[in-house]
Amino acid sequence: MELDVEKAKELIDQKLAEEEEEEKRMKGDGPREPPAVERMSTPELEEEKRQGPRNRGIEAIKGQERVRRSSVDLRREIIDVGSIQRLIELRKQRRKRREERAATPEPPLPPEPLEIEGPVEPETFLRAAVQGKIRVIEKFLADGGSPDTCDEFHRTALHRSSLEGHTDILQKLLDSGATVDFRDRLDCTAVHWACRGGHLDAVKLLQDRGADLNLKDKLLSTPLHVATRTGHPDIVEHLIHCGVDINSPDREGDTALHDATRLSRYKIIKMLILHGADMMARNQAGKTPTELVQQWQTDTRQALETKEQPQGEAEVPA
Repeated sequence: MELDVEKAKELIDQKLAEEEEEEKRMKGDGPREPPAVERMSTPELEEEKRQGPRNRGIEAIKGQERVRRSSVDLRREIIDVGSIQRLIELRKQRRKRREERAATPEPPLPPEPLEIEGPVEPETFLRAAVQGKIRVIEKFLADGGSPDTCDEFHRTALHRSSLEGHTDILQKLLDSGATVDFRDRLDCTAVHWACRGGHLDAVKLLQDRGADLNLKDKLLSTPLHVATRTGHPDIVEHLIHCGVDINSPDREGDTALHDATRLSRYKIIKMLILHGADMMARNQAGKTPTELVQQWQTDTRQALETKEQPQGEAEVPA
C-alpha cells in the first residue's frame, strides 16, 4: 500500500507540474508579450481568408479543458490505486500552493519613463508602436529618426500602431510625415491593419489623412475584405458608407460577400446585401455566395448523416 501511495503522489506531482507549466505558458501569451508580433506573421494572414482570425480566448479555453481532462484521468488513476485519503491531502497541498501564488502577484510592468536617455534604436521604436509608448516614439522622431522606419517585412510603426489602435501614436507619426499608404511586403497598408485589429477610430484617422480605402494587397484583398474576414461589422458599415467598391474581387474572385458567407458572418452578410452586394457574382471556381451556402449545407448534412449512421451499416463501395 505504501508503494501505491508513492505512485499516486508521483502521478499527481507530475500532473500538477504540467498544469503549472500550462498556466505559465498561457500567462506568457498575455499582454506582456507584444501581441502584434505574432498577429502580423505572414502564414497567419494567409490562413485568415479560409479560417478567419485566430480566437485566442477559445484557444485558452481549450488549454484549460486539456488540463481539466488530465485532472480527471489523474483522479481515476489514484482511485484505482486505492489512495483516496492521500488524494484529499494532495488536493489541500495544491490549494495551498495556489493561495500562496495568489498572495504574491507578479510585479506590474514599470511605467514609461518621463525622459528617455540615449538614442532609441529602430527595433525599440517599432516595439514602442506596439506597446503604445508615445514618449519612445517622440524621442526617436526628435532625434531625426524616419517615421517610415520598418522591419524586414517592411512593416512600419504606422502599421503596428494601426493594428493595436494607438491613435495618439498614429497622430504623432502622421504629423511627422509618415507615409499613410506605405505598403509592407504583402502590400498591406495601415488601413488594412486597422481593419484587421478592429479599430474604427484608427481607420477614420487614416482616412482623414488621405488613406485610400480601396487599395488592394497581394491577395487583391481590400480593407473591406479584411474587415469582413475578421468580423468587424462597424468597420464594414463605415467602409460601405464611404463608397468603397462593395463587389471588388480578390485574387480568387471572391467578393466580401463570398468571404462573409464562407465564414458565417451573418450580420455582415445582411449589411452587404442591403447595400447592393451582387449575390450572383461568381468567383474563379464559378461559385456565387448563394452556392457557397448551399454547398456548406450539403457538406454539413452529409457529415451529420454519416455520424448518425450505425457503424455496422456503413455503405460498402461497389
